[in-house]
Amino acid sequence: MTAPRPVPRPPVRALPDAVQVADRWHLWHHLCEAALSEAKAHSSCWATVLDTPLYDGPRAQTTPERRHQVHGLLDQGVGLLECARRLQPALNTVKRYARADRPERMLRVPQYPAGLAAPYREHLRKRRTEDPAVPVSHLFEEIKALGSTGCLNLLHKDINQGRADADRSHISARRLARMLLTRPGNLKAEHRDLLARLTAACPELTHLAACIGDFAQLLKPAPGNADTLELWIAQVRAVGLPHLHAFTRGLDRDRDAVIAALTLPYSNGPTEGVNTKTKRIARQMYGRARFTLLRHRILLG
Repeated sequence: MTAPRPVPRPPVRALPDAVQVADRWHLWHHLCEAALSEAKAHSSCWATVLDTPLYDGPRAQTTPERRHQVHGLLDQGVGLLECARRLQPALNTVKRYARADRPERMLRVPQYPAGLAAPYREHLRKRRTEDPAVPVSHLFEEIKALGSTGCLNLLHKDINQGRADADRSHISARRLARMLLTRPGNLKAEHRDLLARLTAACPELTHLAACIGDFAQLLKPAPGNADTLELWIAQVRAVGLPHLHAFTRGLDRDRDAVIAALTLPYSNGPTEGVNTKTKRIARQMYGRARFTLLRHRILLG
């Protein structure tokens, strides 16, 4: 006995004239992610301004070699997915290699957390200058008397890594991206000066700062933002910012909704709020109840 053929559902006719409006918060969020990726890709540029050494571990040797392999396959016409299958890295890793137009774009600035010795760096430096053979255990007792709550092993680690001898720059790609994405009037004077020095390290970073500022102006809806968005996309694609190029391709895929978000006073925020509330209620139920209970909780909550 054959099963009955399913009856096709009629097309949805509710609100045929409704205009889809993209969420401006998500537009800015996606731009933030692209800006962070660009800041990471240009570590070799702005690190020279701070005299910060780049990471020189084992990955510093293997990463450029893998990038060369990926670009070699791409030049032969091999797709990204096939590159991932042949070389065995993740597809997103292959995409990151493909976006790097030069090997130095793969280099990163190492992270130096503040560590235990940070508040007592001057004291440790003075003591080790006066007595280079002073035991670490004696130094630990001294900073413990000054208020340190760490352990001896952490102090050994900080001294061995050089954190107690020299000031390491705590500027990271994430912090640079945060300064780029902050309203200029909300930055401190020293941060504005530092940002100006870092963005002047290479033309791409200068263009990145300008593009972020111009797009921030578009988030205030105005009738003329549609034409301004077209000019902004053309401006971005004219410079070597591959991560921002990916962001513009996302704008193209949903161009009408993006233009509506930048030109109309309406916001998709209430809808996003309802979606977040629905997901929270569903997580509280842990999937053990049926849709009927979820519906009642939403309607009566």
